[in-house]
Amino acid sequence: QVQLVESGGGLVQPGGSLRLSCAASGGIFSINAMGWYRQAPGKERELVAGITNGGTTNYADSVKGRFTISRDNAKNTVYLQMNSLKPEDAAVYYCNADIRTLYGGILYRPYWGQGTQVTVSS
Repeated sequence: QVQLVESGGGLVQPGGSLRLSCAASGGIFSINAMGWYRQAPGKERELVAGITNGGTTNYADSVKGRFTISRDNAKNTVYLQMNSLKPEDAAVYYCNADIRTLYGGILYRPYWGQGTQVTVSS
């Protein structure tokens, strides 16, 4: 079974940095796009950043210039470097990946991690 395991969340002061990681494992044939979403209390889940398997990236306007998404295809891992964090960045961050499995035919399906909490507070 495919699993996406996130790590790197925590408490940071405004202006600080965190680096999130998400490793995919379990019966993977290939991974297409990967991304990070976040959901704050009372708000809808929103896309933070995405990256294709070729390395093309896109970002939410609110994080451009502060966050950087990257991936290591050999490790099936995606990263999110978050700098200059603001209180409004606080949320549960979820990893997402479009994965073709060894046993699921030729289609790519979206998979989600369990989420990691990011708290920005002094």
